[in-house]
Amino acid sequence: MSEHNLDARRMLCPMPVIKTQNKVNELAVGDILHVVCTDPGVLSDIPAWARINGHEVISHQENEDEITITVRVGS
Repeated sequence: MSEHNLDARRMLCPMPVIKTQNKVNELAVGDILHVVCTDPGVLSDIPAWARINGHEVISHQENEDEITITVRVGS
């Protein structure tokens, strides 16, 4: 298992989800991806995408105008 970061700041829907999907496609099952965003829509969009595609949102943090969502890659 390895950890990776994705900077999706200053991107609006649907780009954070598309960038997350593209990055996850490069990773192995069990890898962790930290996605940093500024669009508050990701709080619902990324968890919905993860659920549909078999991945797991393991945490999210909100700091001022940034949101970090952590996803574990599923199979």
